[in-house]
Amino acid sequence: MIASGPSGLVTILVGMTCIIGYTYGVAVMSVDVGSEWMKVAIVSPGVPMEIALNKESKRKTPVNIAFRDDDRLFGEDAQIVGLRFPKKSFSYILDLLGKSINNSIVDLYRKRFPHYDIIADEERNTIAFKLNEETIYTPEELLAQILHKAKEFAENSARQKINEAVLTVPGFFNQAERRAVLKAAELADLKVLQLINDYTAVALNYGIFHRKEINETAHYIIFYDMGASSTTATVVSYQNIKMKDRGVMEVIPQINILGVGYDRTLGGLEVQIRLQRYLAEEFDKLKKTSTSVFKNDRAMAKLFKEAGRVKNVLSANVDHYAQIEGLLDDIDFRLQVTREKLEELCSDFFKRVTAPLKMALDTSALTMDVISQVVLVGAGTRMPKVQDLLAEYVGSELSKNLNADEAAVLGAVYKAADLSQGFKVKKYITKDSVLFPIQIVFDKSTEDKSKQVRRTLFGKTNAYPQKKIITFNKRKNDFSFAVNYADLDYLPAHEIAAIGNLNLSTVTLTGVAEALEKLEKEAAENKGIKAHFLLDDSGLLNLMNVELVGEKTGAVDVKDEGTLSKLGSTISQFFSGSDDGDGAEKTDGLKEDVKPVQEEPEQVPPKPVTEEEKSKTENETKQATPDDNKSTNQTDSKIDKKMKVTVLKELIQYTETKYGPQMLTGDKFASSREKIQALELRDLERTKRETALNNLESFVIDSQQKLLTEEYRQAADAKEIDEINEACQKTSDWLYEEGFDATADVYEEKLANLTKLTSDLYERVFEHRERPDVLKGMVSLLNASNVFLNNMRNSNTVDQIFTVVELETLEKTINDTQEYHATVIKVTAETPLYETVKYKVRDIANKMALLDREIKYLVNKAKIWKPKQDVNATQSDKVIDETSKGNQTDSESSNSTADSDTEKILEAADEKPNETIESDDDVKLENDDTVESTEDVQEELHEEL
Repeated sequence: MIASGPSGLVTILVGMTCIIGYTYGVAVMSVDVGSEWMKVAIVSPGVPMEIALNKESKRKTPVNIAFRDDDRLFGEDAQIVGLRFPKKSFSYILDLLGKSINNSIVDLYRKRFPHYDIIADEERNTIAFKLNEETIYTPEELLAQILHKAKEFAENSARQKINEAVLTVPGFFNQAERRAVLKAAELADLKVLQLINDYTAVALNYGIFHRKEINETAHYIIFYDMGASSTTATVVSYQNIKMKDRGVMEVIPQINILGVGYDRTLGGLEVQIRLQRYLAEEFDKLKKTSTSVFKNDRAMAKLFKEAGRVKNVLSANVDHYAQIEGLLDDIDFRLQVTREKLEELCSDFFKRVTAPLKMALDTSALTMDVISQVVLVGAGTRMPKVQDLLAEYVGSELSKNLNADEAAVLGAVYKAADLSQGFKVKKYITKDSVLFPIQIVFDKSTEDKSKQVRRTLFGKTNAYPQKKIITFNKRKNDFSFAVNYADLDYLPAHEIAAIGNLNLSTVTLTGVAEALEKLEKEAAENKGIKAHFLLDDSGLLNLMNVELVGEKTGAVDVKDEGTLSKLGSTISQFFSGSDDGDGAEKTDGLKEDVKPVQEEPEQVPPKPVTEEEKSKTENETKQATPDDNKSTNQTDSKIDKKMKVTVLKELIQYTETKYGPQMLTGDKFASSREKIQALELRDLERTKRETALNNLESFVIDSQQKLLTEEYRQAADAKEIDEINEACQKTSDWLYEEGFDATADVYEEKLANLTKLTSDLYERVFEHRERPDVLKGMVSLLNASNVFLNNMRNSNTVDQIFTVVELETLEKTINDTQEYHATVIKVTAETPLYETVKYKVRDIANKMALLDREIKYLVNKAKIWKPKQDVNATQSDKVIDETSKGNQTDSESSNSTADSDTEKILEAADEKPNETIESDDDVKLENDDTVESTEDVQEELHEEL
């Protein structure tokens, strides 16, 4: 982990490394969709963790979408539309996902935002927004469009396509709500790697940046998150554990969610709504208009926005003025609001602040004395009254060292990088916990009566992801069982009502008798019908499959049994129990029709061998000698026969009927996709048209202004200037008269015509502007080259370093370049500026490149040249030191002249200025002192010649 930046954001460079080989689609993203704000983060090659900015270059975007005429608007633009047309701008959509029309949360939403026309979707047992007589949008469709916009932000930031994401969801989302989020993501063309609970993402983010503080001893932290709509308190443990990863024992940090408390309706939105109503009441008390402000949707929308602003200001100030111009009937409104008054309006609200904290501690079975700190998250925790109440309950100072807005999205994007195939991150294990326990309910019939049996499948605070199996032992015919939420007494009554239907599904099994008949034909022992359940990492419950399991025991000849057969038999015994049937699957002693829920895999170790059996086996082996044929035959009959257990499985067909709000599937899903794609196509065409119009307008204005300058007027004759001016004026008149509603293709065609008309003039201006600098660079290069050539000729060792051909080639190249330079100067001076340019910057740069290559070759050769050693010098190890020193001095003296000459040559090369010549195709020539091998340089020179 490497920290960087004054904001304290840690850039993970060591832990995140792009895997070589992935070049397309390697970037991943995360989206933290809250009730009020949306944050987007990305991980891409070279960008470990970064917030994706919206078009206003802001780090978070309002979760708003508006429809007006043919325009679809998002974020702040949608909020502006909502002030004038409240019914056409939709917000706080997340609260309505997966809800029936009679849900208490829907009732509260209608009370808060009475201007929306919310109708029931009877077919799916959900709700929808009615925009007009022809247009209806479901919450999934609205959320899908917002997620698609988030995808657009991420792609613009990463500069590549992204289709994999991790999305945060409130931890109290039930099965229907989570599946609704997944369907919305599918409509937005997003592949969801995982739905992560928002508090788990926050805990992961905290753990990443505090990794050094985690050790083998568990320490506990509470995250208290008050957002716009809801509040959660989460007890989290951090601890290092040892586990094998690819056969290597490693110490890996682990996060465990131990307890969660929440309140769905405790958030900043409730404070804002109460302040809005207070302002409305105060305005009506002024009696400046006969119409109540409560009956005007536009006025109430203005008050809602102003209430939000005042609420935020009062978190840092004791009083502030609420003021709105032209609130109703052109009457302005101004009122001073104090923090004391706001706390008075929300007195019952603040009494509920500590309830989630108490619930979290109760479910975790911990007390405050073992909690190391309470960390504040969410904008709602900025209210001073909330902090005072929490500090009083906790009895210690609250921690504010976490980014309250971005902690969840950054934790989620780390998880996205971990789950993707394109990145490798430092391992961090997260274990979430079940918030709503799930049970299996079925009828058990006896001779006397029938009773209902309940078995817990996933208990409260069970860790997930996890697989579990439930076994039915005595069923002979088709039957069914129900999957429901279990005991929720630890939740307040209003929270249980908000969950909705507590019955999740009914599973009906068919073909049981036929499967048992097949088992009997195989002479196998019935081990029961097993239903396999998975609670995946997104918190979704899935029935994987149902199967009838039987065991068949038979004797096999050990001598004829191959290695693979022995291995298979061993594995079968290991998972099925010992040969005598005493294993986890044994049903003789069970009184109930259903076995207790078991975690998968069901592994039972083989039955241990006693000392008595071991001794008996050894004695029998010793008695079996080659001299005693009779004894050998008897022993073989015992040893060569071995009992083998074969596990038989037969799939049972089943149908699952789900209750409550239904998912968007089939024709309805296809219809929603077509509706959203049509909106996307319309937005794309509108964006394309606006871009083409802006480009055409800018080009016309820019061309007209350039033709007024002396530089452009000298580069064109009068006829050409008149033609361009006339074309620009016609295009300008057309734009502001009849061409304002033209298509993008028409704009692009007109722009292409103007570009073609002006291209020759623009090229001449460029050539005249850049040519002097390039020619100046050529003069510098020629001067340095002549100095270099003269120094080589005056050197005593020139014959040892360079060949005659190399010197002649350099001289010829210098002379050619000088002649070329003189020709360019002459032709340029004689040619009018408005005529076609004969020697372009690109050609001059290419001519310089030939001379520059010759100089580089000779300089590199001089650098790597070494004087030849004296072959007659003594090499005997027995020569006295004085003689060695004398020989060394003579050798240095003999080579001094050569070294001095080489230095002069290199000094001449160093005098060559480091000129950079740029042309219209970005040709760059720079002095490069990189030493190349002689063979490579010579090969280049021969190719050039």
